[in-house]
Amino acid sequence: MASSKRKTRNQNPILRYLQNTIAELRKVRWPTLEEGWTMTKLVLIASILMSIFLGAVDFFFGWLLRGIIEQNILFIILGIVVVAALLGAAVLINQGEEI
Repeated sequence: MASSKRKTRNQNPILRYLQNTIAELRKVRWPTLEEGWTMTKLVLIASILMSIFLGAVDFFFGWLLRGIIEQNILFIILGIVVVAALLGAAVLINQGEEI
């Protein structure tokens, strides 16, 4: 019993770390090939959808800002409405977190 305690104390910390890491990796349940492909497809679909959404939002705000810079009153009013909607959404989200 005492010799095993001495072994772990005298053992190189880097070697002990690597052994512990290997032991933990053996406990991991790795996905099958089919599960891996399914998860990969989900990530690709989510990435494509997010890029389309963010591109649309970028286009909208660029269009809105261009109209505001040109001092078009319709774009200025639309900008105020968008800012008010975003602030309202932020307040509602914050209230939902407090409950």
